Amino acid sequence: MAGLRLRVHVDGFASAPLAYLTAAKWWILGKRVRARGQLAPLLGRSRHAYSLWAMTEVEEGPAGDTGSIEPPILALVLSPGGADSALAKASLASLARDGLEALVVPPVLRPDDIASVTSSMDRSRSPWIMILTEGDLLRPGAVAKDRAAIEEEVAVLYADDDLVARGGRIKDPHFKPGWNSELFHHCDYLTGASIMRARKEWFEEVAGTDDWPQALIWRAVGSGRVQQVPHVLHHRRARPAMAPSVASLVPAAQLPKVSVIVPTRNGLGLLRTCVEGLERTDYPDMEVIVVDNDSDDPETLAYLAALPAERYTVLHHAGAFNYSAINNRAVERATGTLLCLLNNDIEVISPDWLKIMATQAQRDEVGAVGAQLLYPDGRIQHAGVVIGVGNAAGHAHRFLAPSAQGYFRRHALPQFTSAVTAACLVVARDKFLAVGGLDEKHFAVAFNDVDLCLRLNQRGWQSLYEPRACLIHHESVSRGFDRDPVGAKRFAGELAALQERWKTNEIVDPFHHPRLSRAAEQFTIAL
Repeated sequence: MAGLRLRVHVDGFASAPLAYLTAAKWWILGKRVRARGQLAPLLGRSRHAYSLWAMTEVEEGPAGDTGSIEPPILALVLSPGGADSALAKASLASLARDGLEALVVPPVLRPDDIASVTSSMDRSRSPWIMILTEGDLLRPGAVAKDRAAIEEEVAVLYADDDLVARGGRIKDPHFKPGWNSELFHHCDYLTGASIMRARKEWFEEVAGTDDWPQALIWRAVGSGRVQQVPHVLHHRRARPAMAPSVASLVPAAQLPKVSVIVPTRNGLGLLRTCVEGLERTDYPDMEVIVVDNDSDDPETLAYLAALPAERYTVLHHAGAFNYSAINNRAVERATGTLLCLLNNDIEVISPDWLKIMATQAQRDEVGAVGAQLLYPDGRIQHAGVVIGVGNAAGHAHRFLAPSAQGYFRRHALPQFTSAVTAACLVVARDKFLAVGGLDEKHFAVAFNDVDLCLRLNQRGWQSLYEPRACLIHHESVSRGFDRDPVGAKRFAGELAALQERWKTNEIVDPFHHPRLSRAAEQFTIAL
């Protein structure tokens, strides 16, 4: 294991020597949290990282006795070559080792195949189906964990998976989020890595199609609860490719009025860029409320005074910067059905961004909607917020190139998240008010958006990340970093309040995974 660990560190150093040495310096100086945050993505990307992780994992335990384990599970092995195929035989041997009954079926089901499957299903004991592709190998003892997690209302149980390479080496684990129905619409992470309750009529309905496993999953998902079991179920030969996601917009006539709230203090260059972007925004009914927090630059004041009153409202908010209070006061003046909280350092790059976000924000089950935000150099600044990263909350996929594969393209797919940033956030005004708005007392500057999203989530209004709305965020240019003693003390207080209220130093984000690093904003395996 020591040699494997050394290889992981060598890979980490080779991928980014300066970053690795900087992290080592922080570690020596006792700044362990900062060092882990820098090291985690470097080590996690090593081609040896998963092998090292697997060596430290406790074995799943021996396979169970099929005759005594309930409920029964029928495994269907997809094979164009039939049961005589070498790959099919390998899968059957793997299943037999754990005592599962198995049938080999062709990629397209014929009537005789359906009859064979349904006659093998014991309908007196609520039958379950597992679908594998020939060459897939069940992890010893893993299915016992799935059985243990079965409850009466559960229709689908899904688990993690990895790939098996030549020589039997395992690689590329997919540690999956808790059930995320929005993500599932854009990325099928259930088919081939789950067990499900099945009905005879479903097989008859999907006969003659080559996508029948996916069709069965969709029927099962709609029939009951979907439950995650966070462990590797089996080693796959391949995974299905993901289809690109295309935005579906509500017709303009059905889009409600949006109140866009832009706090600002001086920074005329940033504000002008933001306002010019709003002018290019294609949205049928939009009011803009600019909240001036004690600007004293003459050019900025002149610019604010010149904004056309029929489209822009300029409010004055005196005193120390309190992002929550500034936005709450503006909401009192807002007349839109939807609210858009927008930093003055946001740059619009596509005119349809607000239509896309407003379309999502009107859904009954959706709370705050966040956009994909990019740094000026094109790398990702925000792709949703993960609770627990750094024992607080971190921006998912930060510094990743949008064109990169990343972690199963999660940065490029719409999905439910625990929170999104208020740098560009759209939410229904009535939902915002129902949870009391932003917390002015405990989160004046930091974590107010995270707290808002978590309170919305509690009411059943889930946060949603929408990457098809993409903007540039000149992060921290307008306000600067909290390096002064006063700012550092305030941040420490807000961090303590977040941890006390939401236990972010303890919990695992339901849309992340306990096997992914809490030290890295990019999704990497925890070593």
